[in-house]
Amino acid sequence: MSSEALLALAGGGALLCAGGDVLVRGSAGAALRWGLPPVVIGVLVMGFGTSLPELLTSVEAARLGAPEIALGNVLGSNTANVLLIVGVAALIMPFAAPWKVFGRDMLWVLGVSVGLAVLLALGALNAWIGVGLLAGLVLYACLALRSGAVDGEQETVHGTVLWQSLALIAAGLAGAIWGAGLFVDGAVALAQTFGVSEAVIGATVVAVGTSLPELACTLAAARRGQSQLALGNVLGSNVFNVLGVLGASALAAPLLATGEALWRDVPVMIAAAFVLAAALFFMGRVGRWAGVAMLAAYAAYIAWMF
Repeated sequence: MSSEALLALAGGGALLCAGGDVLVRGSAGAALRWGLPPVVIGVLVMGFGTSLPELLTSVEAARLGAPEIALGNVLGSNTANVLLIVGVAALIMPFAAPWKVFGRDMLWVLGVSVGLAVLLALGALNAWIGVGLLAGLVLYACLALRSGAVDGEQETVHGTVLWQSLALIAAGLAGAIWGAGLFVDGAVALAQTFGVSEAVIGATVVAVGTSLPELACTLAAARRGQSQLALGNVLGSNVFNVLGVLGASALAAPLLATGEALWRDVPVMIAAAFVLAAALFFMGRVGRWAGVAMLAAYAAYIAWMF
């Protein structure tokens, strides 16, 4: 193990933690100043913003002729967002997740997950499909803003003046994305020393690494009692990963799922989404036992791949 890789892991992790905390503070303040429910800020600002590492990684992988990493990154990230990130957050700080607040976005996550499975089963994601996915992302963002302006439960947030909130958001995103890049570089370097394949690296090391901004932000939001920011971040990220990341990647190069991705990674991603939906619909919260079950399921998934 090289010292450079270990330093990248340590430095990236520190930046992610600091950036996540700053991003949550800025997002909460912006939600208050704009008069929007925190769930909308969580979905759009945090969810989309923390998915930038997935976007940059997958587009570059597709452009360089590594579609397995591009697709595996999204499938693995969406699974990690639910089973790992929500699981860890619930284990540390159980949070309320009422269906009436998160139901619309949860249905979008389910819809894009199942829709992606159908598209991949039919063949490659080409440029025209990429345009359609990006159009779907624009529609989702418009609907979220429109509905968020008129409804949604408010949480108590402590705001600052608007320019300070925007500055915190920008600084938090920059720190989280920079930290994720360092972490991924270090993790991939270490993984390659053990001869791990590109497909597995994409669905595990790269997927988890590019999901670290979501983890940092979700944990920071949960610790501050901002459940709408915490879960909204995960839901928005999963929608953005399918519609935005794969849409942009398909414009760079066609994406074709291998048999392994179709019968293993896609079903696990969909199953994880339905598990979260069931927790929201039937319990209205994600407690510690649910967090334990999610983490156990994620550990089994990783063990399955290796």
